Amino acid sequence: TINVSIVDLSFIAARDTTVDEVNAIMKEASEGALKGILTFQTEPLVSVDFNHNPASSNFDSTLTKVSGRLVKVSSWYDNEWGFSNRMLDTTVALMAAK
Repeated sequence: TINVSIVDLSFIAARDTTVDEVNAIMKEASEGALKGILTFQTEPLVSVDFNHNPASSNFDSTLTKVSGRLVKVSSWYDNEWGFSNRMLDTTVALMAAK
């Protein structure tokens, strides 16, 4: 869609890893400090499924690939909606700090 994009990130890990290990790390992050900012998806979805999704990053665990140390991960995001929600979070935090 016009509003939704996907980040396709490949990197070399410090050591050999597995799909399960990478996904477990991302799931833990989505349930911890990044809750509401990062979501963890387990179903095969397409761009339209993330239209107006308030998270900044929707990690797609079905697309994780690993070959030794080479890791490929993908995350969907709504170009406008996710950013707008983070600006709202910033405004709320600033008002609370007063």
